[in-house]
Amino acid sequence: MMLGMAMCFAVLETTAKWLSQHYPVPMVVWFRYAVHVGLMVVLFGPTMGTRLVRTTQPASQLARATLMLGSTLCNFGAISFLPLAEVKAISFVSPLLVALLAVWLLKEHVSLSRWIAIFVGFCATLFIVRPGSAMLNPAVFLALGAAACYSLYQILTRKISGEDDQRTSLFYTAFVGFMLMTFMLPHVWVRPHWEHAPFFLLLGTAGMTGHYLLIKALELEKASALSPFGYTQLLWIGLAGWLVFGDFPDAHSLIGMGIIVGSGLYVAWGHKVIKKDEEPDSAIE
Repeated sequence: MMLGMAMCFAVLETTAKWLSQHYPVPMVVWFRYAVHVGLMVVLFGPTMGTRLVRTTQPASQLARATLMLGSTLCNFGAISFLPLAEVKAISFVSPLLVALLAVWLLKEHVSLSRWIAIFVGFCATLFIVRPGSAMLNPAVFLALGAAACYSLYQILTRKISGEDDQRTSLFYTAFVGFMLMTFMLPHVWVRPHWEHAPFFLLLGTAGMTGHYLLIKALELEKASALSPFGYTQLLWIGLAGWLVFGDFPDAHSLIGMGIIVGSGLYVAWGHKVIKKDEEPDSAIE
């Protein structure tokens, strides 16, 4: 399920980058959420009924969905200007940010070794960006903004976990994004070409399927055990960027990616021995 999730998200971002060459990024984001909402209503509406929209945390669901929308907008904006693999690598500082924010917002304890891993991971981001090189342009800040929004999204998800059905949370994540982007749509609308319809459908389908596979995987196994499989996204993204757009990471970017992955994995599950039946405070969820 995690390997399938990684492939779905690679398809999502590759399709988003291709579509952003033809349409405004906000319009691409709207289609991503519109298809997602439609699929959830069709697939889960008949069996769940009103339970699909029943929530005990409306304010928190709104906040989570808004943060996810911000992450999506920044991410799609970044990949429209930068190579896919570099943007994905920068976004993988998100687990490190979660560990950092968890100290402040969730009052979690972070050991010295984890602080060192977080610092090394952030330094690796600079190694990829290389101040003074062509990689350093305003789109880099969009990639960092996507990571920041997603980190806060994960923190809020932790705080309200167990309150609502996970499918309900997934529905609100898409529905709120769809509604907010609908208000923006008239200002960015460009008449779509019919031959691009399959790509818009693929965009939303890949996004919903990836999130659903992640939810189901986390129902079966701890996040700490699953986190390494999430990093396979870099392999698929690198391959897609090379085949579709002719982009391949240079040596500096490959080294930086390796350091970020190693730091993230250490923060997630390498910092202590997990006792049997003990749920780790994993930063990757």
